Amino acid sequence: MSVNSDEVNFLVYRYLLESGFTHSAFTFALESHIHQSSINGSSVPPGALISVLQKGLQYIEAETSLSEDGGVLDGKSGLSLVDAVVHSSSSLVTRASQTRLDDQQHGGKLTGDSKVVDPTKVTVLRGHSSEVFTCAWSPVANIIVSGSGDSTARLWRLHDDAVHDPPMVLPHEPVGAVGTEVNRDVTTVHWNCEGSLLATGSYDGVARLWSPDGSLRASLIHHSGPIFALKWNPRGTYIVTGGVDKTAIVWDVGSGEVRQQFSFHRAPTLDVDWQNNNTFASCSTDKLIHVCRVGNDKPIRTLQGHKSGVNAVRWDPSGSLLASCSDDHTAKVWSLKQDSWIHDLKEHSGDIYTLQWSPTGPGSPNPSTTPLLATASFDSTIRLWEMERGTCLHTLRKHMDPVYSVAFSPDGKLLASGSFDKYVYIWSTLDGSVVRQYKSSSGIFEVCWSRDGGKLAACFSNNTVCVLDLRGL
Repeated sequence: MSVNSDEVNFLVYRYLLESGFTHSAFTFALESHIHQSSINGSSVPPGALISVLQKGLQYIEAETSLSEDGGVLDGKSGLSLVDAVVHSSSSLVTRASQTRLDDQQHGGKLTGDSKVVDPTKVTVLRGHSSEVFTCAWSPVANIIVSGSGDSTARLWRLHDDAVHDPPMVLPHEPVGAVGTEVNRDVTTVHWNCEGSLLATGSYDGVARLWSPDGSLRASLIHHSGPIFALKWNPRGTYIVTGGVDKTAIVWDVGSGEVRQQFSFHRAPTLDVDWQNNNTFASCSTDKLIHVCRVGNDKPIRTLQGHKSGVNAVRWDPSGSLLASCSDDHTAKVWSLKQDSWIHDLKEHSGDIYTLQWSPTGPGSPNPSTTPLLATASFDSTIRLWEMERGTCLHTLRKHMDPVYSVAFSPDGKLLASGSFDKYVYIWSTLDGSVVRQYKSSSGIFEVCWSRDGGKLAACFSNNTVCVLDLRGL
């Protein structure tokens, strides 16, 4: 048996994806050119790298425990190597024991528990041939878009009886000078407010606009590397994209041309979010947040304070507060009325991958003008924060692996979370209790609610999308 560098690189790439390091995975894939190899990714099972390492360690341990004539050594020969192998194996055994404990706590014994989602209310959407990284519901119709590592997005139209039409496939084919050898994984998707246009961002650096019938309307080409983030402005006149080329680009949707390119970051741009129709925030692995306005040639504000890369930025529903989260284990809340943060949220013990604001208004559990903030961390917890004092209301502890997807229901009463521990949890934002749970067979990249809050979609590393019918909660 032999292994080449392409195979090692692919296993590392898959491990990064499965561990939740999505941005690192895409960057590693770009630098190592793994998508120019002939490896069929759909044939590589989840956890392949860990499995290979575990079997290798077991072999070495057995090998160092035997003498040349097949007898068992007394343990004095090669002790340092055995100790090293035992140490490595112990880590794997500990992880396996934790998985067994997880199964005991969350698995089959809970089949009859009222909190487990009824399997008859789960619709599995199959068709992708690689991991499904992202999904989003149409704001006006019972349609889900999913984006995958198979170079396609798919539109799924669902019916109330759990039946769905065959998906419309949106192929991300080579465009212009972007050749066939370039990876075209779909990294991000976003609908405009009217549901009349869908935007997708791809690893090939092209943003594409689609109509709800699956027709390609435009290809937006200007980035020189993968697109990591893409958002419509509220009015639907602009799209802002951010990517590995360190820039954020605002596109005029009507003309399909670049309205303005913002080249202020010194490292890849990881996320973007609009404050209003003309002003947006961007964040980067350079630890900085820039607030930019269309027509201005410099940022109107640069926010500094994070000690490591900033993974995500989100404006609250009113546009008055900006939340950010970082690998430095903190989330910060900013107001443009002052240079420093107004809250420094420090209670997580791991990287914070994403965060979301709750909606406000009638029916919300927090109907004041300041909503709740949810932060999801690689410490396997989610925290709910109130903004009057910046204190943690609830720490949500159930996941056993990093959490990097959370979503509030439209009325703000529920929070959904997904992790690579294969669990989706639905939490009450009033008391932090688990309302429903669902265990899948693979890790979860993203969760999102339907427009009426009756259904939740989740996308998985086993190439599927699941829709949970949660009406009646």
